[in-house]
Amino acid sequence: MSVIIFIHGLESSNQGTKSVYFRERFPHMIIPHFTGSLQERMEKLEGLLSDKTGIKMVGSSFGGLMASLFAMENEARVDRVILLAPAIHLIAAMGYPLGKISVPVSIYHGEGDEVIPLQEVERIAREAFLNLSFHRVDDDHFLHKTFKTMDWDALLNH
Repeated sequence: MSVIIFIHGLESSNQGTKSVYFRERFPHMIIPHFTGSLQERMEKLEGLLSDKTGIKMVGSSFGGLMASLFAMENEARVDRVILLAPAIHLIAAMGYPLGKISVPVSIYHGEGDEVIPLQEVERIAREAFLNLSFHRVDDDHFLHKTFKTMDWDALLNH
């Protein structure tokens, strides 16, 4: 059975703008709340998805880092990854190897992002994600202008 999960950013929660948006439009989506260190968050994520396959992941910022790491470690169980200004530039700094994955990955990153470095994220993404669709958008880190205009039905039901 296919499952869709949204992973919020470091200082957000499952009550943030994106979580509320997804909860209203995709009631079957798993939208957990994460706290603690990256390791604690990854353990919770792995527990939530331990018996799942056909996983579609949406990760925002630090949640994008988490989704990427999960997909790198569990590629056979992941169908698709959608990353919003993902903090994948932290993979090496957090002590994880940069894995290569071939599942479809779509990244949306604002050119005005002052939190996550666009150039570095794009370089790492092009190295790690072999089936990548990278979208530079005229927006900020939170993708205020872009997020609600994205074709989420197509992205999540692809």
